[in-house]
Amino acid sequence: MKWLATLFALFIVLIIALADMGKLGILGFINSIPFGDKIGHFVLYGILTLLLDLTLLSSPRFTLRPSLFVLRIALILSLIIGLEEYSQKFFAKRTFDLVDLLFSYLGMIFFSWLALRVCHTSDPEGVK
Repeated sequence: MKWLATLFALFIVLIIALADMGKLGILGFINSIPFGDKIGHFVLYGILTLLLDLTLLSSPRFTLRPSLFVLRIALILSLIIGLEEYSQKFFAKRTFDLVDLLFSYLGMIFFSWLALRVCHTSDPEGVK
């Protein structure tokens, strides 16, 4: 799971770099789909959150309540994602959009909830 989370994070970094340079290529068609950009933010950052949550929750060093641990991950990701969205102000091919940021955060919230559900299902006792 750790490798999948790492590869997915690198995939998102690649998409960001290509978008910053205005070279999204075939991925650029997503912007032509109504709300495609918003759905992309929701799904990409949501899946990243889910993979990170599940990877870190299954770690042998995990000792916190799952909900507290997931909240910490979400806060760190929120800061990183917020900074990335803000950085778009400095690229000619990008536009800063609070609605994009909102959809990124909504994806994080939904997929964090999903990670907690998966964690609770696999460990009915709930906490370690």
